[in-house]
Amino acid sequence: MDDRIHEHATVLVDWSARVEAGDNVVLSVGPDAHELAVAVAARLGERGANLLATYGSGEITRAYLRAHDAQDHEFSEDPSHERALLEETDVYLSLGGGRNTSATADVPGDVRSGYRRARNEIREARYDTRWVSTAHPTRALAQQADMAYAEYQDFAYDAILRDWESLADEMARMKELLDDGSEVRLVSAGTDLTMRIDGRTAVNSAASVAYDSHNLPSGEVFTAPAGTEGEVTFDVPMTLRGETVRNVRLEFADGDVVDYDADQGASVIGDILDADDGARRLGELGIGMNRGIDRYTDNILFDEKMGDTVHLALGRAYDACLPAGESGNDSAVHVDMITDVSENSRLEIDGEVVQRNGRFRWEGETDAE
Repeated sequence: MDDRIHEHATVLVDWSARVEAGDNVVLSVGPDAHELAVAVAARLGERGANLLATYGSGEITRAYLRAHDAQDHEFSEDPSHERALLEETDVYLSLGGGRNTSATADVPGDVRSGYRRARNEIREARYDTRWVSTAHPTRALAQQADMAYAEYQDFAYDAILRDWESLADEMARMKELLDDGSEVRLVSAGTDLTMRIDGRTAVNSAASVAYDSHNLPSGEVFTAPAGTEGEVTFDVPMTLRGETVRNVRLEFADGDVVDYDADQGASVIGDILDADDGARRLGELGIGMNRGIDRYTDNILFDEKMGDTVHLALGRAYDACLPAGESGNDSAVHVDMITDVSENSRLEIDGEVVQRNGRFRWEGETDAE
């Protein structure tokens, strides 16, 4: 087994999930994540945690949803058996590693949306655990990224096996700027967008639950915007719900999407926006800062963390960004889309440029045109 798999497992268990002796751990394993699951299981055993391994597959989900829809059944909104499991779970680890990144592409959008709405309670129960999602580098992901398998492995581990403490220190600078700010403005080709951030708390997403961060790799600072106005173009191609979308354009007024278009995949965007009322509002503004990720791979787990990018998510806002007792944007969806800010762009907080053409203020030259 590649030594980097064991390193990945150690980072996941020790740094990311902070697993302790006696913790009840659910390990959800993708079809091709077997080697990582073995390494994680060994690390959990060393920790003295209690392990339950489950199997997750896009093809299983597809079979269930298509058959369920064919019989015109209603999705149960009270899956008590799964909720009971999660209520006894301290740590939930998701190891992505599917064999087909478009396994559910032919499931109708309304069926997917209905299934997600019915599982709101389950998602909330999972969010109450110390949950972390990661991905084992697989041939399917390499193919989706248009990379050789060995090349993709190097790429993935460069993103995952970082000096997370040092990166956390750097990202703390951006967190402080967002925490102290009231308004963010993003300007680039096809984009001039303003968002309110007053009263919010940004998350220094350093790949650990200790930082309210739940992805490995991570490397972003994000917050929950409100009152969005203007227009934005997402120029990074990506796969959403099994379909490719390119050059998505959204127009906002009074916080809501009032118009949309895309060069490819406009119908997918329409399905997302129609999921519920909250799907037309932003739940996240994220600033990528992981420079170990140096190219797009059509995998949001990696791409949204890439340096020189900003991403926005339609739908659900994360409670970690909100004042105690305040409810943010509520939705069954949370769909991230990315814009490249490496050229002809600037990010302002309260009128002050904090990033220009991908370079942050502390890296110099943010005032240069």
